[in-house]
Amino acid sequence: MDFETRKTWKNHLGNQRIDPLRIYTPRTIDEVAEIVRLAEQMRVTVRAVGSGHSWSDAALTEGFLLRPEGLARVPAPEPDFVRADWAGGPLARVEAGARVRAINDHLDRNGLGLVNMGGYDGQTVAGVISTATHGSGTRFGSLSDFVRSLDIVVAGGAVRRIEPKDGPTDRAAYEAHHGDRRQLIQDDHVFDAVAVGIGCMGIICTVMIEVRERYFLREVRELHPWSKVRADLVDGGVHEANRHYELIFSPYAPDGEQNCLVTTRNIAPDARTRPWDKRMRNWLVEAAALFPLTPHIINVLLDTRPSLAPRLLERAMRSLVKDEYVAISHEVFNIGLANFLPAYSSEIAVPMDGRHIAAVERIFEVAEEYARLGRVYQSSPIALRFVRRSTAYLSMMHESDTMMIELIGLSGNDGGYALLNAYEKALYEFGGRPHWGQINTLTGSHGFVEKMYPRYADWMEVRQRLDPDGVFDSPFTKRVGLSSDRFVR
Repeated sequence: MDFETRKTWKNHLGNQRIDPLRIYTPRTIDEVAEIVRLAEQMRVTVRAVGSGHSWSDAALTEGFLLRPEGLARVPAPEPDFVRADWAGGPLARVEAGARVRAINDHLDRNGLGLVNMGGYDGQTVAGVISTATHGSGTRFGSLSDFVRSLDIVVAGGAVRRIEPKDGPTDRAAYEAHHGDRRQLIQDDHVFDAVAVGIGCMGIICTVMIEVRERYFLREVRELHPWSKVRADLVDGGVHEANRHYELIFSPYAPDGEQNCLVTTRNIAPDARTRPWDKRMRNWLVEAAALFPLTPHIINVLLDTRPSLAPRLLERAMRSLVKDEYVAISHEVFNIGLANFLPAYSSEIAVPMDGRHIAAVERIFEVAEEYARLGRVYQSSPIALRFVRRSTAYLSMMHESDTMMIELIGLSGNDGGYALLNAYEKALYEFGGRPHWGQINTLTGSHGFVEKMYPRYADWMEVRQRLDPDGVFDSPFTKRVGLSSDRFVR
């Protein structure tokens, strides 16, 4: 099988890079199994990367690296074998390297759509699932919670189809087709561990997702003071009244109170019935995001006159206000050209048990402290999204409806990483759990991750079962404490 050597892999921003021993681009699940067996024989590690959208080190490997381009077919060629009595909604099986946008295109052509998604469609489906990437709306979990089945290559090059106990695969048909070559595991415990596996359980090759019929969304963006938004969050009615509710805010109060841009999205009639100006976002903002010098101009302003940050953030939010934008669902979910700005972020999950309100106000305090002590300012609005609780053991939303706090910084802004670290440390006081795919300072010391996740031991038990010798270990698993290295005297 062909491979590349002496090649550096880096993520899209360039803040994470690695020089793996070999880079493979497998095209079938059998080729993936062969690579895993070879890695074990050579006593090296192996991991798959996605689109490189992650800002954390979760995808890095020092051994064999698998690129996703060869496993990106939509739909996947792997047979479904769905039971005739399956009671779920429509299903779509796709290969793990498929980008979300390719899945959206396929579903749209077939009168279907994703139930929910995040704000970017360039990620691979395996990357999104493995890190519990999410959209917003307390009726919906992350994309991993819509997975009904997945095919994964584990240690020894063994292929496993893993599903919940009531999974959709017809066991008799599956076993008649594959015989002893592959195993179907329909077990809630194993599935809840593998669903958010962060690449540690094996190489995911195909995924079956529950989807729904095609639909349109109406997006409304309004500016409100924090006092009103705070009252709405305490009341909780905004989550019941809207299919999708999220907001961005500036932590500064140049006019006496912090302002928030509130976004709601709800089911709408066909967008083609709306005037043309209601079928697009603010085109000037989109053009500014696409202009390559925009972030450099902002950074120059913030570096020479940091005190401009509060006013710049305020203007940025006001420019996004719009009374109506209606389009097919996946176009509304995608935040557009803003995805291409050179930026990075940390995202912290805080339980929606009252602590989430105090967590936002603690962000105000940290931002003010850093502005006063070191003239370090937030360079981008901060986002709040709301996600339903999950049964996946290492999902940030495990066992609690969750407010996700995305702390975004423009690349090159002085002091930006230090400010993110300060937010992260402060938010641990409110039960904060960092997003696996975004910048974080988690370590395995003092049982820190184990304290965050009550089912950590159960997750580790399944990991040990599927990867007993650590072929899927990485610098990330060692940093966070997900490896089982042993010291022998």
